Amino acid sequence: MKRTSFRRQGRRVVATAAAFLVALGIAGTPPVRADSGSAYVRVDQLGYDLHGSKRAYLMASGSEDGATFSVLDAQGNSVLTGDVGVDLGSWSASYPHVYAVDFDALTDAGTYTIAVVGPIPTTSLAFPVVDGPGLYRQALANSLFFYRAERDGPHYVPSALRTAPAHLNDRNAMTYRTPKTNSDGIFKGDLSPLGVRMDASGGWWDAGDYPKFVMTTSYTVALMLDGVRDFPTQMGAGSSASNFTNEGRFGLNWLMRMWNDRTGTLYYQVGIGEGNDHIAGDHDIWRLPQADDRYGAKDPTYKYIRHRPVFRAGPPGSPVSPNLAGRDAASMALGYQVFRTLHPRFARRALRSAEDVFDQADTHPTGHLMTVIPRDFYPESSWKDDLELGATELYFALSSGGAPANLPHRNPLYYLRLAAHWAHGYMAGRNDAADTLNLYDVSGLAHDELIRAIRQAGDPKGLETTEAALLADMKRELDAAVARSQADPFGFGFGWAHWDTTTHGTGMSVEASEYDQLTGTSTYAEESRRWLANVLGANAWGTSLIVGDGTVFPHCMQHQVANIVGSLDGSPPILAGAAVEGPNSYAARGRLPHMRTCPPDGVDRFAQFNGQKAVYKDDVQSYDTVEPAIDLTASGPLAFSRQALGLA
Repeated sequence: MKRTSFRRQGRRVVATAAAFLVALGIAGTPPVRADSGSAYVRVDQLGYDLHGSKRAYLMASGSEDGATFSVLDAQGNSVLTGDVGVDLGSWSASYPHVYAVDFDALTDAGTYTIAVVGPIPTTSLAFPVVDGPGLYRQALANSLFFYRAERDGPHYVPSALRTAPAHLNDRNAMTYRTPKTNSDGIFKGDLSPLGVRMDASGGWWDAGDYPKFVMTTSYTVALMLDGVRDFPTQMGAGSSASNFTNEGRFGLNWLMRMWNDRTGTLYYQVGIGEGNDHIAGDHDIWRLPQADDRYGAKDPTYKYIRHRPVFRAGPPGSPVSPNLAGRDAASMALGYQVFRTLHPRFARRALRSAEDVFDQADTHPTGHLMTVIPRDFYPESSWKDDLELGATELYFALSSGGAPANLPHRNPLYYLRLAAHWAHGYMAGRNDAADTLNLYDVSGLAHDELIRAIRQAGDPKGLETTEAALLADMKRELDAAVARSQADPFGFGFGWAHWDTTTHGTGMSVEASEYDQLTGTSTYAEESRRWLANVLGANAWGTSLIVGDGTVFPHCMQHQVANIVGSLDGSPPILAGAAVEGPNSYAARGRLPHMRTCPPDGVDRFAQFNGQKAVYKDDVQSYDTVEPAIDLTASGPLAFSRQALGLA
């Protein structure tokens, strides 16, 4: 996702400089002669499932032909040996050789390292091998921690990072018309108030900054509640450490505040990222969120920091941009499914709101879809997949029973037909099979849900699409990712030099698992595991792209709370569970007062591993590689849950 200027801006304690270098994968290998080159073994740092396939990657500056490897247990004993596999291709001029190291035969639980004996000897970081549920338990708990740390409003969760509520003035916020802005989000003059105040408190900050967006929150809530419903042992009441049920309700509560069901009015954003020469925006200052309610005393420059504007999508009753309407409806309908018995009154209100916002969708949009201000932060173009998802979740909500009598539509088949209609429209359109599951294209989830709905309904006649067509479309998306992976020595199914690297990895893993579960096959099982492993350290840089998941992870995120209050070396406190952007085509630069320099010594320890036009930099200034966000993190818990259950 494109972002501008500042915005896209059991844990291991690093005790010594040498340990710090080991943790970064820069050291930790057996000493070699200066003229012999360098090599690294890149592993899934979260670990490997006892019963799954296991691949590491040997990346070397010179040929490793004839090399062998040994898997060593925690005592240094060799438990498995083998030949280093085929040369998978060149990563960069510095590292022209990447080899497969496959060790599927290892089926005993424990902590291991991989030692390579060859022209350039090297040893990997340590990694665990355990059963699936145990392997992903902490990662799921970390993901939940991240969302709790991102909470805005009075109902914050106290921790070492969060010691006070934030943006309490949002409880009585003024609403405004959407201003005209340039591509950087700059508007002229002042904002135009609408004279209507509302409670816009709560919700999650979008990323490392403090605005709140319906676009990203609705996506996040939909994936979170889908996980609570489908994976109760991992994400629901069956887990004591990673029960997302209350967190899903917290996010949904905010979405329902932003939709006035009585007047049919959608409000889509709280706060401004960019101001102008006379008005400060969120991205102009670096501070903790609890400072905002009194920031700058009475200085008019900071009036929209103290009293954040809420932007209206359109007049009451006007058509709602279909991407937002579809995802809002999906989140609210999922809310009914999850909370129907737990919180029946809340659930009934959510279902009525879901139907109403879906009915108000603009199904003939012109120009750009509404996303956020400025649109360049999130330039979405796909929307029929959102309506497919919204209609499908409304089908499931109505078919689960207990629906209130005052609904505009009470027949589940009404929504099943609409879901099939929008799925057909998506597959016939220009966006078809152009992407895998992520914020901008939810077809990877919508098709999965619709296939299940069609099966549940007994495959009724007259639908505009079929189960076979939906499966074929998912396969086209996944086959395109597989084709890309075959051109990458690390086997990643998305370009390393593009935005949203991390979330594409977890999204591809989810969609591959869905397809295999739907078809009862293991067609994409290896890809599902390996794409997730790429995110968790099996990449050229040897870093996990999710904080706290593994040994090496981002220390210097562009996240104000993590930078101001958290550690700068990976020791507690850290923003565990935060998924960052990941490698990109460049690393951004730009400082603000009060930003703590990170890395403290200013050294880019990952620069030597850049290749394929991709850059990764763990630096607080580099928003486009190490800023986390709620949407970037959202598909991770689903991927972990599926792997934990062996659904890949």
